[in-house]
Amino acid sequence: MSNAIDQTRRMLSLVTYLRERPGAEVAEVARAFGITERELIADLNVLPMCGTSFRGGDLLDIDTDGERIWWHNVDDVAQPLRLAADEATALLVAARAVAGLPGLRAGDREALTRAVAKIENAAGESAEGSARVGVTFEAESHVFADIDRALSEGRRLWLRYYSHGRGGMTEREVDPIRLLTEGHTYLEAWCRTSEDHRMFRLDRVAEIKVLDVPADPPKREPRDLSGGLVNPSADDPEVVVEVSSGGRWVAEYYTHDHAEELPDGGLRITLRSADPSQLRPLALRLGRDGRIVSPPGLAEQARAAALEALAHYGDGLV
Repeated sequence: MSNAIDQTRRMLSLVTYLRERPGAEVAEVARAFGITERELIADLNVLPMCGTSFRGGDLLDIDTDGERIWWHNVDDVAQPLRLAADEATALLVAARAVAGLPGLRAGDREALTRAVAKIENAAGESAEGSARVGVTFEAESHVFADIDRALSEGRRLWLRYYSHGRGGMTEREVDPIRLLTEGHTYLEAWCRTSEDHRMFRLDRVAEIKVLDVPADPPKREPRDLSGGLVNPSADDPEVVVEVSSGGRWVAEYYTHDHAEELPDGGLRITLRSADPSQLRPLALRLGRDGRIVSPPGLAEQARAAALEALAHYGDGLV
């Protein structure tokens, strides 16, 4: 799975590639870019939301029938781009933010800096407002910087990390492998605490230190993440959750085997998890909108956790 920078670079090249090859075959394009057909289709689903204006006009009219790719308005978007003041401001703010990201390749950073200078020169006074706008990323900049340093120097990291499954802070020593982006930014690493590969969301890192210890993650082929970061195994334990209409969102946010409609408008959802105990917070979050049906042990754990949470309210309950 590519990171966001690699994907952006690929999609820019994809636009040029498709413009010169009407009706290109999906399999052929995927081979040319060294990606899976599934990754290519994901890129093609994003491209129709891109164009020469964020106001909604002149978007790329690209679609596919699964075998070939068609671009229907090549000539319409081929005209020279003229940026309005607000467009120039938005572009400059985004470009400066990306240029400041740790982990950006030196050549890409230099190219982006040159492009910013050209846009500023072309936009003139209309671009002055962009200098007063900044962007804050989901994780503190020092988290990115320390991970980037650990990756480049091959060193271990110490994390104080909020574990959603355990519902509290944990301390870990991890050997970093790579950064990945899918909605959030994640660090893939070998966790010395659990002795297994783990994904750590950067916005859940409370503290981080680069240790004076060489990182030595076990050698293995990179995971195939074309289906997403969360990709349960068929050997993982099965969990059944029943939700009311107010809990149907679970089927959208959790990878599942199947979801059966219930008479009251709810769903009976069957999913798999390598560690079913990590689903206890889901049961608490659902409250009256859902319950864990099986395995029985997990259902009882969820019930006990709910009773414990209620007990903390004590006399505050009416």
